[in-house]
Amino acid sequence: MLSDSPAQAAIRESFRHQAGICAAMEAPLTAQVLRLVADLLDASTPLGRAVLDWPGDPGPGADVLALRLAGGLHALCLSGADPALAAAYADGGDERLRAALSHSLLTRQADLLPWLDSPPQTNELRRSAALIPAAHWLSLRFGLPLVLSELGSSAGLNLIWDRYALAAGGRTLGPDDAVINLTPDWRGRPPETDAPVIAARAGVDRSPIDPERDRLRLLAYLWAGQDARIARTGIAAAEASRLGHRVTKGDAGDWLETRLADRHPGHLHLIYHSVTWQYFPAPLQARCDALLAAAGAQATPKAPLAHLSFEGDGTEPGAALRLRLWSGAGMECINLGRADFHGRWIDWQAPPACKAGAG
Repeated sequence: MLSDSPAQAAIRESFRHQAGICAAMEAPLTAQVLRLVADLLDASTPLGRAVLDWPGDPGPGADVLALRLAGGLHALCLSGADPALAAAYADGGDERLRAALSHSLLTRQADLLPWLDSPPQTNELRRSAALIPAAHWLSLRFGLPLVLSELGSSAGLNLIWDRYALAAGGRTLGPDDAVINLTPDWRGRPPETDAPVIAARAGVDRSPIDPERDRLRLLAYLWAGQDARIARTGIAAAEASRLGHRVTKGDAGDWLETRLADRHPGHLHLIYHSVTWQYFPAPLQARCDALLAAAGAQATPKAPLAHLSFEGDGTEPGAALRLRLWSGAGMECINLGRADFHGRWIDWQAPPACKAGAG
């Protein structure tokens, strides 16, 4: 094996860093895989060169390179294309897993290389545990039906959050016939319980995943060994496929401009995204912010605009839940609290919503 340059050594370290994150988020098998892969990558092979000579930022807050390759390896297991690797994943023994990974990284390069081309799309549906109480809060505040617009929708599993039930703060939010029951560790204030009415919904993604046709890709991005998470995602994918809410393929800025052109009188327009913003180039982020500000300036109490952000902010723990509102009197910024990136816990700090029509 060739000696590493400093940049290549940093790439290996990014895999080990991601392994630490996975271990802390209850994914010991994926953590083990990434630690082994960090040692096994060989710069003399096409796959090794593609990874070790990565031109961008490989880290978890940017290109998430380690999880791109982890998705490809997991796909080999889930599809049955690499039985030896799947058996090693199931066994979990370090030496057996090392041998299987070494063989797969060498012999399955043509299968693995395409997985480096796009960031992972886990479409973690437990993030809806933060979207649901935010929608209830907005419904109580404005008393209007919602129009939903999701940026970075992936397979649209967080576009159908009204098909999930949430147990939170001693209360249950959601339908009686929910297909998924979300039970995060709930901290902070109890949520508001004014059930939202959804009038319309749509989502956009640069590379949308069809929940039926692209099922393998969707499940492969989940972390190996998290069987309950994989099963839960399969159920949600089947429901998304049944409902037929397909995600539009396109540029988020172009799509958002079109969506905001319709003022939706008598409705609250909710723009939202969860662990997506980091993948948007800075010019796209700036454009989306400008579009929201311009549309917000035209908002009224009978046609308000809301922007809900569930994104990492460089502060621990978890991600920030931030809400911006426009309803005719400038922009209002509201801190809703923080949440685990995978929705395992919610620290809900939203102020009490003033019920529509109340003084």
